[in-house]
Amino acid sequence: MDKRVANAEAVIGRVHEGATVLIGGFGTCGVPENLVDALVRQGTRNLTVASNNPGIDGFGVGQLLEARLIKKLIASYVGANRFFEKLALNNEIEVELNPQGTLAERMRAAGAGIPAFFTPTGFGTMVAEGREVREFNGRPHILMPALRGDFAFVKAWKGDRWGNLVYRKTARNFNPVMATAADYVVAEVEELVDLGRLDPDLVHTPGIFVDAIFQGAKYRKPMEPGPKRKRGA
Repeated sequence: MDKRVANAEAVIGRVHEGATVLIGGFGTCGVPENLVDALVRQGTRNLTVASNNPGIDGFGVGQLLEARLIKKLIASYVGANRFFEKLALNNEIEVELNPQGTLAERMRAAGAGIPAFFTPTGFGTMVAEGREVREFNGRPHILMPALRGDFAFVKAWKGDRWGNLVYRKTARNFNPVMATAADYVVAEVEELVDLGRLDPDLVHTPGIFVDAIFQGAKYRKPMEPGPKRKRGA
């Protein structure tokens, strides 16, 4: 089946108000920039967005925050976006923090058809509030539900018209699990290749998980700001 579409605009109209959208990326790596840009232009509101982080100011999920399109953010690391900090401190956005491994496992579980799982991570913290606790091998575990989206936006290095995807380096951190955990998966790639050009042993996401694919353009790929220190320190 040929799953190619012309661009992000060809599929972004499917995203409805109040949808849950999984958005790939780790820091500023592997971010589906074209799909995020198209969603900002469309202006769909009251979204629940799950992503490892809220992007940075003016990029990635950060653009959706600045456009006030996100009602709830499910994330792990949130320390690199000042606008998100402002929204959170003013109670202008609902935030659900997950340990990084737990967030990834919640989506992996959804893709595998597992409704929930027990993990020791987060016990005794705010993550465990209101959750079932059981003891395994003498250690308390909390029950975490799987996390599935209405849509998943992922970014890959290469792909073919059947939707087979290959990610590059850090972009593999969250994109592959998200591609298994949504009802409609859109992949943008840096290079769309002919069938047979991808080594089957190197395919990270089989095309069966992908509903639409297109070759993106004008990737910015900014560097994530690092910690600052005074000169001479």
